[in-house]
Amino acid sequence: MDMSKINLLAVFVAALSSFVIGAVWYSPILFAKAWMRENGFSEEDMKNANMGKIFGLSFLLALVMAFNLAAFLAEPAEPNLAWGMTAGALAGIGWVAAAIGIIYLFERRSLKLFLINAGYQAVTFIVMGGILGVWK
Repeated sequence: MDMSKINLLAVFVAALSSFVIGAVWYSPILFAKAWMRENGFSEEDMKNANMGKIFGLSFLLALVMAFNLAAFLAEPAEPNLAWGMTAGALAGIGWVAAAIGIIYLFERRSLKLFLINAGYQAVTFIVMGGILGVWK
């Protein structure tokens, strides 16, 4: 694989997109209350969390996700929005959501929590794929 085909600025922006999506997805207007309830988190738990560590490490992991998706998209001759979003959907649903589902089955977590978290990952990968597919 020719790594020179990977646009590192696009990888960075794709990683940032996961934070934008997460800010909306896990906000009070969408799933914040349900997510907290399903995890058994209180407002106090959220205030006492080490958010710097959580967000910092989350961004590093988002960079890994975006870079790996960019590596998959680097090989087709004509990457574009449709192929990027398709690859993102395949990765987000076929790998990530499925893996989360297996873990949740063994941990006996709720379907609601699975749908919230796996849905976020699927949407994130689709958006990342779109960014990486367009921004070569």
